[in-house]
Amino acid sequence: MTRLVFSFAVALLALAANNGAKAQTYPTRPGIVIVPFAAGGPADITGRIVADIFSKALGQQFVVENVAGAGGATGTTRAARANPDGYTLTLGHMGTHAAAVALTPNLAYNPETDFAPISLTSTQPVLLVTRKGFPANNLKEFVAYSKANASKLNMAHAGVGSVSYTSCLLLNHEMGIKTTMVPFTGTAPVLNAMLGEQVDYVCDPILGPLPHVRAGTLKAMAVATGKRHPLLPDVPTSAEGGLPGFQADPFYAVFAPKGTPQPIVDRLADAIDKGLDDETVRKRLADLGAVITEKKDRGPKALAALVKSEIARLTPILKAASGN
Repeated sequence: MTRLVFSFAVALLALAANNGAKAQTYPTRPGIVIVPFAAGGPADITGRIVADIFSKALGQQFVVENVAGAGGATGTTRAARANPDGYTLTLGHMGTHAAAVALTPNLAYNPETDFAPISLTSTQPVLLVTRKGFPANNLKEFVAYSKANASKLNMAHAGVGSVSYTSCLLLNHEMGIKTTMVPFTGTAPVLNAMLGEQVDYVCDPILGPLPHVRAGTLKAMAVATGKRHPLLPDVPTSAEGGLPGFQADPFYAVFAPKGTPQPIVDRLADAIDKGLDDETVRKRLADLGAVITEKKDRGPKALAALVKSEIARLTPILKAASGN
């Protein structure tokens, strides 16, 4: 028995030494950041900023690979099943790593146990926007019209479990209505449909709709946070518009597959931490409407705690709202 225990201990030490050696030389080749949505949306743009951070900090090129489908579940599942060597990472958010638990039957991954959390990067206030020709010009008018015409309305989203789906499901629940939900593969296709007057409204992080609202080609009804956003100071909050229960401020974060050696996780987390302090990166995120994560909320432990708390918070609300 003693010999068996000794052999096991030696094996563990050898594994630890091997992992440590890998971390010292990591990375020796390019890596990818899977973004589980189509190009052009908030997750995609945030993922590209993250890939740039890693490329600069680690001396190897990291590129974004868009793997859209199933509200982010397709790409996120692929990331969960990837080799845990630090060369395949994923950009996850409130939808893929919290809401999906309540909204996606037979979800192929567990957000809490199938990933090594790296770090939170930012949050993105959600903006409720409508097509230009929608017969409402503010949130109170939108609520009144929606309640009277719910069966005629088309709500666009980037797939069940996406931020746009989750946020508008919360909105519809607050209004007490059910509308036709039209799925797309990402925010960019949603916005194209909105611009073409094919769908009526969407709830999405400010990054995507921002240029269209500024150009007057989409109408902003409200920002779903406690205070107005500096990039759209004339757009009232949901509370100001009479719907204080509609609050959505989704997180964006980096994850690796479970089993990724801790020294590699630490290197990646350190790269994000330093990257978020870089003035160029901060300006890029701020210009997109993002709220950059404070130092105390960065790193693997903080992200693991956030995922756990968001699942606990959202699951009962979303199950009630969706009827699951």
